[in-house]
Amino acid sequence: MKRLILIFSLLSLTVLNNSCKDDDAEFSDCWRSPNKTQLKLTLLEGPTVSLPAKVSMFFKVTDANNNPVGYLTEADFVIYEKGVNDSCPRIISEFEAKRKISGREQIFNHTTLLVLDLSGSVLQQSLQQVKDAANAFIAQIVPQLPDPSIAMGIYWFDGEDVLHELEPVTNSLTELKAAIDGINQNISNDNSTDMYGAVLKVDTKADQILAAYQAQNITAATSVVVFTDGQDRANRYPKQDAYDAVANSPKEISWFTLGLGNEINSVDLQKIGRNGFFQAASISSLTEIFKQVAQIVNNEANSYYFFEYCSPIRSGASNGLIIEAYKGNEVGFLQSTFDATGFTGGCQL
Repeated sequence: MKRLILIFSLLSLTVLNNSCKDDDAEFSDCWRSPNKTQLKLTLLEGPTVSLPAKVSMFFKVTDANNNPVGYLTEADFVIYEKGVNDSCPRIISEFEAKRKISGREQIFNHTTLLVLDLSGSVLQQSLQQVKDAANAFIAQIVPQLPDPSIAMGIYWFDGEDVLHELEPVTNSLTELKAAIDGINQNISNDNSTDMYGAVLKVDTKADQILAAYQAQNITAATSVVVFTDGQDRANRYPKQDAYDAVANSPKEISWFTLGLGNEINSVDLQKIGRNGFFQAASISSLTEIFKQVAQIVNNEANSYYFFEYCSPIRSGASNGLIIEAYKGNEVGFLQSTFDATGFTGGCQL
C-alpha cells in the first residue's frame, strides 16, 4: 500500500511538472522523472500479444553501474497503460491485470564456463583448496534439481597449447562435482601456464554456445570465470590478443577473473575480467571469494525476466505500455506499445 501511495504521489507531481497535454504523442513526457533511471530495463523480445488479452515481454534488469539485478518478483513490478482515451499512462492494479514471471526455459539459457589453472604451482601447493572452492562455486550456481535453462562446463589449462575439457556443458550438479573431485596431481604434463591461450580458446567456445542457441531462436548469455594463481609463462600468444578477444566479445558474454596470492598479474586479470576481478590474498579465503563470484554470476543468470500480464484494454492498435521495476529505493522502467485488437475477457496466466 505504501508503495502504491508513493507511486501515485510521484506520478501526480510528474504530471503537474510536465504539463501533460492530450495531443502529446510522446506519452513518456508526462510521466518520466529523474528518479526513474537508477535501474535499466532492456527489452530483448516483445511485447507480444495473444488472445484473449495477454501481453508478454522478455527483458533484462541492470543497475546504474550495469550490474545485473536478479531475483525480482511480480510484486517488484508496476504496470502502466495508455489507451485511446488516456492523456497520460495510468497505473494498472493487480486486480485489473494479473501478472507473473514465467518459466524461461524455451526462450533463455545461461551457461557458465569455469576455467581453472592447473599448472604446477596449483597442483603442488593448493590443489585440495582449489577443488573445495570450485565445488562451493558449482553448488551455488547449478541447482540440485536440473534446470534446463542453467548449465555449466569446466575447463582447465596448464602449459600446453590446449584448453582441456574437464566436464562438458551440463546441468547435472552431480557430474560437475564428480569432475572436480576427480582432479589429481597427475592430471598435467606441463607445469607452465598458458593463460592467454586459455582465454582465446574459451572465448571461441563461448561464442559457439551463443551461436548454437541463436540458431534455435533462444536468447542466451554466458559467464566465463577464469581462476589462476600466477601469470602467463608460456609466452605462446601475445597478451594483447587475449585482451582484444575479451574486449570484442558480445555483451552477452560476461568475464570474471579470480586470482590467488601475490604472483598474479593484476593488470592482466583486470583486463580479462571486464565484468569483475577478484583477488584472494591467501588460500584460506579462496572459497569465500569463489562464493562472491558465484553470487554475481547467479544475479546475471536471474536478471532476465519473461513477464506476462492480462491487459484490461479492449481495443487500439498502438496502446502505450510502461513496465516499472523496483529494487529497494532504486527504480527503472521500459516503455513500448502493444496492439489490443480483438482483446476480450477471460485471460489466464
